[in-house]
Amino acid sequence: MIQRHGLEEADYRGERFAEGYDSAHAHGPGCDHGTPQGHDLKGNNDLLLLSKPEVIAQIHTAYLEAGADLVETNTFNATSVSQADYHLEHLVYELNKAGAAVARACCDAVAATTPGKPRFVIGVLGPTSRTASISPDVNDPGFRNTSFDALRETYREAIDGLIDGGADTIMVETIFDTLNAKAALFAIEEAFDDRGARLPIMISGTITDA
Repeated sequence: MIQRHGLEEADYRGERFAEGYDSAHAHGPGCDHGTPQGHDLKGNNDLLLLSKPEVIAQIHTAYLEAGADLVETNTFNATSVSQADYHLEHLVYELNKAGAAVARACCDAVAATTPGKPRFVIGVLGPTSRTASISPDVNDPGFRNTSFDALRETYREAIDGLIDGGADTIMVETIFDTLNAKAALFAIEEAFDDRGARLPIMISGTITDA
């Protein structure tokens, strides 16, 4: 549904990233949090949570008004692994918190019109673009481009943002590598233990016969 809005590079950048860097965290192009002008942000749909949150809110609301009782946060790629492609790793917590908060506001607004029928926010953890148990190089079966601990760290940061933003449940989304999923589940349990509170956990897998 995002594609229907016909968004361009400037829409993804918004005012915050218009000058080629994250103006909320630095004071110029030489800062640590750079997004060079030559590096496109178009297609980074998670970033719309900061640059065009109203677009994401419209999509959530459309699903809720059509009868959905649950909506997923727009955080499928809001991990440091995926955001590294855009040099925006520093936004992981903020993106996840914003993703849950936008969805929470939409759910609460629609629920207010139907007393006794709450709506729920599913906090989404995407699979990342790396695999802990599968080599991305057919010529080197033993090679790994990430590790369990690295995935656990990136998932933990995302989980904290989702919980702080108001997610009702956490979903490990579109699993294609079970070791990645284990890292996510381990990070979820760590977060729950540290907070002394738990949320329901959902798992979504991609099954093949290969």
